[in-house]
This record gives sequence, C-alpha cells and structure tokens, in this order.
Amino acid sequence: MAPTYLLGIDLGTSSTKAALYTPDGRLLAESTAEVPLYTPRPGVVEQENEDFYRTAAQTIRACVQTSGVDPRHIAALAFDSQMAGVGFIDDNYQAAARFDSWLDMRCQPYIAQIDKEYGDLVTRLTGCPPTCDHGPKLVWWKEERPSIYQNIAKFVMPSAYVAGRMAGLHADNAFIDYTFLHFTTLSDAQQGTWSGELCAALGVDPAKLPRIVEPWAVVGEVTETAAAEFGLAPGTLIAAGCGDTAANALGAGIVQPGMLFDVAGTASVLAASTDTFMADVENRALLTMRSVIPGLWNPLAYIGGGGQALRWFRDRFFNTLHGREQPRTADLYAELIDLAQQAPPGADGLFFSPHLGGRICPSAPDMRGAWIGFSWSHTQAHFARAVLESIAYEYAYYLQILQRAIPNLALHETRAIGGGARSTAWNQLKANVLGVPYQRLGRSEFGSWGSAMIAGKAAGIFDDLAEVAMRHAQPAGAALGPDPATHAQYAPLVAKHIALQATLHETYLHTLHD
Repeated sequence: MAPTYLLGIDLGTSSTKAALYTPDGRLLAESTAEVPLYTPRPGVVEQENEDFYRTAAQTIRACVQTSGVDPRHIAALAFDSQMAGVGFIDDNYQAAARFDSWLDMRCQPYIAQIDKEYGDLVTRLTGCPPTCDHGPKLVWWKEERPSIYQNIAKFVMPSAYVAGRMAGLHADNAFIDYTFLHFTTLSDAQQGTWSGELCAALGVDPAKLPRIVEPWAVVGEVTETAAAEFGLAPGTLIAAGCGDTAANALGAGIVQPGMLFDVAGTASVLAASTDTFMADVENRALLTMRSVIPGLWNPLAYIGGGGQALRWFRDRFFNTLHGREQPRTADLYAELIDLAQQAPPGADGLFFSPHLGGRICPSAPDMRGAWIGFSWSHTQAHFARAVLESIAYEYAYYLQILQRAIPNLALHETRAIGGGARSTAWNQLKANVLGVPYQRLGRSEFGSWGSAMIAGKAAGIFDDLAEVAMRHAQPAGAALGPDPATHAQYAPLVAKHIALQATLHETYLHTLHD
C-alpha cells in the first residue's frame, strides 16, 4: 500500500494538537498536550523550545497508536505554529535561548522607536505596521543580550524548530515559510524576500535570517532517532508548514477573493481574502498576511479583548446569583447571548469599548475598556448586547479600511469558526452589522486539517490546494443573510462607535501620561 495518511500538527501558545487524516479529510485520531508558559518577571513571557518538540512527539505518537495506522503508511506531515513570537537556534540547530513569546512585551520600547523612524517603510514593505513581532524582538536581543545574540545562528518559528530537529537539519538549512513574512518587520512581502533596506535600518544581520520557502516545500525526512521518539517511520516526508492563522484559513476554505474569515475565539480575528496586496499605512489597523494559496492575501485585524471581553462580562456580572458565582459551563454563554436579544439593536444608545488590556489594531496600548451612554433605563440585557455589538462594530471598522483600499472587492461570505461561531444569534448580529452573510462550517478542526492538506501537497497526493480546501469545507446549515433594515439601522451606530474609539484613545493617552 502506498503511503496515504497525513499528519497535521498545530503548535499553539498554550497547547500542541496533532491530528491524523485520510486524504478525503476524515479525522482518524487527534491528541492534545499542554505547553507551559514561563513568566519569570512582569512583562516577560517565555517558552522552552524543547516543550514544543516534546509535546509534538507526545501527540503524534498518541495519534499513531490510537488510530492503529501502520506508520509506514503515513505519507507526510506538516506543522503550523503561533506566528509573532520568535525562537533562536545555534549552528547545530539547538535552542540558543528560550522562545520569546508574542505575549512578551520587553521589546515595546523598540517597537515605538522602529515605528517612529521607519513605521511607514515597514508597513509598506511587509504589509504589517511595527508590532510585537520578530524584528523588534531581534533588536531587543541584539541590544539587551548581545552575548546570546552573537551565538544565534538563525531565528526560527516553533514549526521550523520541531521540523528541523526531526529532519536532523543544520542551521544553514533553517527555513521560514512565506505566510510569516508580514510579522518579520524585515521582509519585502510582495517579492517574498528579505529586505536589505529594513535589515540595514534595524541593524539586524541578514545572515541570521532563515531561507524563505513555500509551505509545501519538503524540508527533510524523519530521521531514525526522531522516528523512535515520534512513533513514525524513518523517511517520512516533512513539509515546511505555515503560520497557524494561515492554516486555519486554508482549513476553512478561505481560498477565493471576497471571502471573510471570523475566528470567534478568545481573541476575535477578522480576515479577508483578496488578490491584491495592501499596506495600511494610513490607519495601521490591518495586517496583510500572505495566504497559503499563491496570489492571495489575507488582510486581517484582531481584538485582543474580543471573546475575552465576553468571558469577563460573563464571570464578573452575569455569572452570579445572589452574589454567588455559578458553575462555568458553555450554556452560560448561550444564556448570556439569549439575554442580549432582549435589548434592541444599538442597545438603546449604550456603547462598550472591548479593549480592556489595550487596543491591538491599530496599536494603542494605553487604551482600556469603557461603557458609554448608560442611563437609568438600561438593563443587564443592554450591557450584554453592547459587548456583542462592540466586536461587530470593530469588525465593521476594519472592513471600511479594507474597502477604501480595495474598492472593487466584493464581499460575499463570512465563514465563522471558534467557540462564538456556535451561536446563531451572534452570527446573525454580526451579519446584520457587516452586511455580509455568515456561514458556519461542518468540521470542528481547521488548523490541523490545513497543515495536513499542505503535507498532502508535499507528498504529491494533492495538486490544487484551493480546490481541496473548498471541497472539504462543507457548510453547516444555511447561511445567515443580513436583514437590510437592521443593517441600515446599524450604519450610523458603527460611525458613532468609530468616533468614540478615537475619543477614548485620546482620553486614555492623556489621562495616563499627563
């Protein structure tokens, strides 16, 4: 029997998830393991590169054992991983320092410096304004930990670290796939190359940058040693893989211009699919990621306090009875969203700002949350609805920027995943605000399936990834179309929300620093 099974592994911030699939997308087995976060002091968030390797071995081995599949019949594997943090290897492909997490804020002064001096250039070339990502982190290590920086042969993502170790690579063969380029601060994303101009501006040695490859590029084969650790057959193909957001988008079938992708999770992410590269120099709100699919781009933005703000409201204000906290179940979210439906669209003039820990897109770390416009007549239902609407209003703000930049982009469908996507009422609310139909999908795993598809292309099982992705991203029920009257009602409310956010930004900035 020719090898046909495919492994997709998601190396997330807090967990690693491996999944084994048939070529027709059927899930045979999956396994998840926690990955520790280390916070030795305030503002510092690190991870051990070895934890990525260990949990990858643990979860892959569990998938193979649970499925009963002969490891020799696994054709290929691919990893996706968190995107904005950065890891380091020495010449022997061993960790040169702990992984510098995207949650780690040590580089904040360097972000501000880079933004002030080169912000427009960085945004124009990479598609992403300076943020807490690879470039500022590399500069921090160069300036603050010079001895460690000297010992760094290459910087790598968790996916490349694990894949490289499994394949027995040397640092000279270190790689990064093109879906990460917007987060590097050092690339010419349109050309798919490193930018000598940005490297010189930031003082980063280009020799420390890995080679740029396609996601399905075969970067090596599983060594004898790794085969014993992972429960795999020696010689199994290893593909480069991609970033986790890119893998999720592929798994959800976001492969045509005009599609939207709503990740309704702890952070709320809205991404579009276009055939036009855009650089949001004016607003610094949208980040443009290169899609796995050649010729497509994913302008995206996210709310750090999206789903997290809803959880906060649930736990602090909704999840109590006579002052006593109740058990936290998924049903509580459904009850909260049902309660919100008792208030009318616009929550009778009540607005909420969901940026309790600072605004991410555009960057405004001094911002905090706020309730605006509440009066004696507002009930708990109004407050609940205002939280939900605030996320939809932020999404509408992102879409306005996108449509001004690409006026001929016709938006025809939003595909929703994540815990929040299970709520028909919330999907309908967002459809009404955005004026774009909302569609849930029938499968529950997207990142690992996206990575498995990439592995399939690397192995020659798949040719047209876009066709495979569309075929397997089946809808769950009918799409929820926007109600025209309600959409018209929301238009002035979106404008008011945007104006209020600008005012809040100035208020918090002056309140905290004057």
